[in-house]
This record gives sequence, C-alpha cells and structure tokens, in this order.
Amino acid sequence: MGIRKYRPTSPGTRFKTSATFEELTPGAQPLKKLTTGKKGIGGRNNRGRMTVRFRGGGHKRRYRVIDFRRDKLGIPAKVASVEYDPNRSARIALLHYVDGEKRYILWPDELEVGATVTSGPESEINPGNALPLRSIPLGSVIHNIELKIGRGGQMVRSAGASAQLMAKDGDYAQVKLPSGEVRRVHLSCYATIGQVGNVDHEIVKLGKAGRKRWLGRRPHNRGVTMNPVDHPMGGGEGRSSGGRHPCTPWGVPTKGYKTRNNKRTDRMIVRRRNKR
Repeated sequence: MGIRKYRPTSPGTRFKTSATFEELTPGAQPLKKLTTGKKGIGGRNNRGRMTVRFRGGGHKRRYRVIDFRRDKLGIPAKVASVEYDPNRSARIALLHYVDGEKRYILWPDELEVGATVTSGPESEINPGNALPLRSIPLGSVIHNIELKIGRGGQMVRSAGASAQLMAKDGDYAQVKLPSGEVRRVHLSCYATIGQVGNVDHEIVKLGKAGRKRWLGRRPHNRGVTMNPVDHPMGGGEGRSSGGRHPCTPWGVPTKGYKTRNNKRTDRMIVRRRNKR
C-alpha cells in the first residue's frame, strides 16, 4: 500500500493523490457468481422520496457479495486474491474453501495471498480468522464485529478501522470502537482478527470536484447560500451569517443537539465517544 502523487500539470492534479493499488492481485477479476447488479437510487427511498441530499450520478457499479457472517466453522480457506471493491473503502479478499465454495471477505491488513484462514472458536489468533469474542484474548485488535449473535459483522468495516477488546465481564465483552466509544457486546458474537486493510485511504486527496462526482456525490451547498423558502438560514441582503444557530433545513439544531433516541441500547454503552 502507498500513496501516489502527481506532477502539477493541471489544477486538478496539483494536490491530487491516489492509492498505488500495489496490494491488489494482478489480473484478478471479480467472480461473476459473487457479483450482482446495483441500481443507482440517487438518495431516494422505496417511495421515491429524497432521504439523503446531494447524492446521484457517479460511475456504474456491480455489487460484490461479502461474507460478513463467517459461518463456515472449522473449514479452512485459502486466500486466492485481493481485489478492489467500488462499493466500499476497504479491499476484499477471495477465499477458496477446501470444500469448493468461494466467498469474499474484508481484506485485513497483513493478510497475504496464499495464506489460510478459518472461522470458529478453535481458530488461531491470526489476521483474517474469525472467532467469538469469548475466544479472543484481551487487548487484541479486531474488526467486523457482530452486534447480534449470528447476524454478521456490523461494526468496524471501513478501510483502516480497528477496535480493541478491552475487558470481559459476565456474558459481555467491552470493546473500544474507533470513535472512542466503549460498548458492551455479547461474548458469543463473532469478530475478525486484525485491522481492516487499505490503511492509507484516509490521506487520499481527490484533487478536483469531478472526482467527487465519479463517486456519486453531488455539490453540497450551505444553508446560508439558499433562499428563505429552502432553508431557515437562507436569505438576507448581501452576505449574511445566518442570523440563528446552525440547523438543518427542517429546523433541527446541528451543533450540540442530541439526536440519539435509541434508549433500548443505552445500557450497552459504557463510555460515549464524545465524553471529555
């Protein structure tokens, strides 16, 4: 992995950087059986209502089916290739199981092509192996963590992300997430050893607006630049600072206002991410 810089032959390349893709397996193509079509929705829900603003366009993609469950217990698999996935920041690894099945998983850092990975309580503590939290030693670096038993990994899945197993108390473990939040997770939930690959993703600079459009992200304009009919902070003669506290187009405060409403899982949070 590395970052490539460009000679400033144009304004778009002056500050542009990109990944070198040296970790990818040369000549590897997506496995057709593990890819499906993906329809662009432009930030709209199943009723056609726009629920996410400033989304739309971008390059056409095919979705790669990722195995987040890691439920082939005790069956070893060989890492056949490391591939690019346009649907996520992380890389993916193609596994060939000894029984003939093939699956994609998130590629952990330092997992090499040709290595063997397994899932189950008896697996070794090596990058790429999936174990229940009960079988993972304290202090281990993990990713792809389940929230509900058997549902599949839901946390810590983006490029370079990792969590740490802090403690075990009764039927629950305390996991420190990348945000700094410490959360209780059941010991029977599975997690994968290691850090998610493509660590340098966070320091890549797009360099120009068009590259952002390739990703399906449309221009984002501030509320103070809009008209009063479009945003509570819009309007005013000349340049204005808004005249009120920052808020959404629907009047909800956006700085310091608590929006969490899931009291059912409050007991699972040991320490919040924004606690000073």
